[in-house]
Amino acid sequence: MTGQEGHRAESVRVAAIDCGTNSIRLLIADISRDERGAARLTDVVRLMRVNRLGQGVDATGRLAPEALERTFAAADEYAALIREHGASRIRFVATSASRDAENRQEFVDGIRERLGVEPEVISGDEEAALSFAGAASVFADGNGAKTLVVDLGGGSTEFVLGDGTGVLAAKSTNMGCVRFTERYLLSDPPTEAEIASARTEILDMIASALVTVPLAEADRLVGVAGTITTVTAAALGLAEYSPEAIHGAELSRERIDETADSLLRQDRAGRAALPYMHPGRVDVIGAGALIWRTIVDRIDELTDGRVATAFASEHDILDGIALSA
Repeated sequence: MTGQEGHRAESVRVAAIDCGTNSIRLLIADISRDERGAARLTDVVRLMRVNRLGQGVDATGRLAPEALERTFAAADEYAALIREHGASRIRFVATSASRDAENRQEFVDGIRERLGVEPEVISGDEEAALSFAGAASVFADGNGAKTLVVDLGGGSTEFVLGDGTGVLAAKSTNMGCVRFTERYLLSDPPTEAEIASARTEILDMIASALVTVPLAEADRLVGVAGTITTVTAAALGLAEYSPEAIHGAELSRERIDETADSLLRQDRAGRAALPYMHPGRVDVIGAGALIWRTIVDRIDELTDGRVATAFASEHDILDGIALSA
């Protein structure tokens, strides 16, 4: 048996699905362990579909029929890929939108029918822990430094402080790019009054996180999920969306502020023309950029300028779900 064959024999192929407020993502990966026993992921398939499951949930408290239809169509596609690639374990995790919805059982039943597994509608705290596990699988450096991972989604944002031993404190907040677009940024482009109202609540949300998570103790800030990687793509001036260029990129507070402000104040037609912009993010990236900018600014202030930059990570809750499978 060759070394390569031996590696394959010791690995497990898993499928992880992260169903959030704005997108549903699939990772099929082989999990193996290195000589120290640490788990390592090797991607087989990594795919995203914008399903906007959280469409209108903030206002109605229910999952819209058309949102469920989009989500089930993506689940059918993912089920076929999982069969094709022979994943032996599947974990399906659902987050903010399905947590908030009165009719979430309809969603649960539809996913079970298509994928043969019970979708787990996880708590904000578990979402935070999985997000940290995904980011820490790449950024943990074992020197005792404390990393603050911010997972900025469509309906919620998680603040997770941890170190090489794992999560130290976490808080999930009802703040996300879809929720805040629908709640505040109704004009195209948004008005100064809309921006000011949104920013006031963002600061309130950060203050609520601070009660649980000692944000001032962070030695490093890492942002994950599509809003943050898109802002990073804009700041880098990419000619197309490139995970390789984005992953691990470190940006100053000033560069993030400038980029976020530009995205926020553009109209939707201008955003749609950007070469790195996913069509499903065009209408919500302004709110997401405002949230990320405000968080970065506040962490800089809370740490007295010690943490004045932020890293972007392409590894996030999806990787954490796969590792937990």
